Amino acid sequence: MKIFRFIVSKIFLRKAILGIGMILLLCMANYITFAAARSILSTFQGYQETKYINQEGIYIANLDPESHMDMGLINENGTHAVYDYLNNNFNYAFYTDGFIVSIPNTDDMDISLGYMNEEYYKLNQFELSQGADVDFNYQFDGEIPVLIGKGLSTTYPVGSTIKMEESVLGRSITLKVQGVLKQNAYHSNYYALNSKTYYNFSILVPVNEEFMNHANIDLRLNGLMDITILQSTKEQIADLGEVIKDNLGLIFNFFSQQENYDYFNEYYLHALKIICIITFILLVVITCLSVWNALVGVRLMLKDFTINLLVGLSYSKLKKIFYGYFGILSFINLIVIFIITAFDRYGCWLRKDATFATYGLFGLIGMDWLALLLVAASDILIGVIVVESMLWKIKKIPISLGVLQ
Repeated sequence: MKIFRFIVSKIFLRKAILGIGMILLLCMANYITFAAARSILSTFQGYQETKYINQEGIYIANLDPESHMDMGLINENGTHAVYDYLNNNFNYAFYTDGFIVSIPNTDDMDISLGYMNEEYYKLNQFELSQGADVDFNYQFDGEIPVLIGKGLSTTYPVGSTIKMEESVLGRSITLKVQGVLKQNAYHSNYYALNSKTYYNFSILVPVNEEFMNHANIDLRLNGLMDITILQSTKEQIADLGEVIKDNLGLIFNFFSQQENYDYFNEYYLHALKIICIITFILLVVITCLSVWNALVGVRLMLKDFTINLLVGLSYSKLKKIFYGYFGILSFINLIVIFIITAFDRYGCWLRKDATFATYGLFGLIGMDWLALLLVAASDILIGVIVVESMLWKIKKIPISLGVLQ
């Protein structure tokens, strides 16, 4: 331990600014690696989730950025005309969310309502931890079967009912809990695959034709924004676009999921390349700074360093000390990243943000832990490069100079 303290204090930390600078650079490289790894893992999950719609004949609606939405021109008749055309000519998957309601729950979270039709439900195949699949052939005036997130299952177990004022219907309704989604179930954005909405504090409401007939403009209009047209052609999609334009005054684009992938990759891969370049530059700087700092320390303390070599300090022991030092640095940096990530996850609970609240070991979900593991692996690689480079340079210093001193 005494020789370890000597090496660390007299070589690595002899110049405090350089030592602290190297620690900060390593922390920065670790956090960038962690953010990139987590983003890549999230993107992979997004690809896995959306691959079911990456098929020929499936198109996803998207409001044209140049299209101006004038709510004064949009009315009940227009939206009914669009959905009548959809029902008569297409099979389509309908889903929209983001409608926030306040109902009692143990965590006092605001609850997000999501609405889906049967086609969307079949395509997604939601995994349940309790209960059974929902039935879309319910009576509109009776209890509506719903799926709820894991966070609501304590307050509302399977079979219980929830009475609430439904804003999209303009009336009070009764929901019956049919099933509970698995913990941390999520929905990925079609256009930004690394972006997710979590269902832990959500209620998924099945929508049938009668429900849609009684729904207000907000639900029907929001549902058009990401509506998925199944088993169609470019010509049929073009006709649908004209119907929407004539009745709502809006211009919609319809893209296949492969086109959405291409759009995403164009920007995401470019950003990922920049992150990799920055990380590589940091690695080079960390290596050069560590080697130079160690050489300066050894030269300044060459007499003491030589004495330690003569009385039993071997290069193999020196290597162990160097690896031990970088191991401690890496562990500290991993702890810092863990704390930052845990606070970020916990912040969603403090803000009562239902769309991003998650459950996990010490607040971190599986994706976070795997990203931390990749950071640890990168630290091992950095440690090997830095330590071996330092030893290679140190071995070139003639010990005879220390003997003369």
